[in-house]
Amino acid sequence: MSTPTMLFSPARHAAQRDRMGRLPADANFLAPIIADTLLDRLAMVTREFERVLLIGAHDAALTGALRVRGGNLTIVEAGPKLAAASGAIVSEADAIDLPLASFDLIVWPGGLDAVNDVPGALVRLRALLAPDGLLLGAFVGDGSLPRQRRAVMSDGVRPVARLHPQIDLAAMGNLLQRTGFTLPVVDVDALTVRYGNWFALVRDLRAAGLSSRLTPAPAPLTREEAARIAAAFAAQADTDGRVAESFRIIHFSGWAPHPDQPKPARRGSAAASLADALKSKD
Repeated sequence: MSTPTMLFSPARHAAQRDRMGRLPADANFLAPIIADTLLDRLAMVTREFERVLLIGAHDAALTGALRVRGGNLTIVEAGPKLAAASGAIVSEADAIDLPLASFDLIVWPGGLDAVNDVPGALVRLRALLAPDGLLLGAFVGDGSLPRQRRAVMSDGVRPVARLHPQIDLAAMGNLLQRTGFTLPVVDVDALTVRYGNWFALVRDLRAAGLSSRLTPAPAPLTREEAARIAAAFAAQADTDGRVAESFRIIHFSGWAPHPDQPKPARRGSAAASLADALKSKD
């Protein structure tokens, strides 16, 4: 059997994750934003989760908040050094090897968009959930970083793949349904961050683990190419000299099937027709 072609490098991913673990806690500005939203959504669920799996050990505050909720917390982390420092199991999200149906809740605060086998990862997580278990996560999705993308395509910059493909809202909803989740919910939060220069954006992307992990790795930028990208980015600035860059955070959730869950109404069971409802009244 042939090995499937990989879009992303696990080795580069592991190195990125370990680098995140060496940075100050406040370097990754996205982590607390995603964590707060996930915890808010979790607080609206009126049930307890005894066995919890957290994918990613980069956010100590989120880890602590999940521990405070009680129950048994297991952490999976792709960076071996970060995993060792946090007591996590070393694994990529699409290769987790743990007993089936062993978790009531899985929390994934970023990273689904850079997994080699997204459907396979979701199928695996679905299998790890006990009946009526919940998957809750977020990632940087389609429509993010438009000014960065425009700048990277500047004249004089080699036209090679440097930026990750992005998953959109509709595709994520379809993926959850296709991989066996029930009651899927997908929505997006738009976030605007204003930058004085392109290099500040690059620092933020590296701190958040969002720099490229494509394989094969593109050749490093030359000084001239970096200067062209920086100039093209700066040319998109507002009158105050700062560039408003956009991040679209896609939040998703889905449940492992259970007989007691609400069921969608059977097609054709409605008491009134849509056509009648849309008719104008005299």
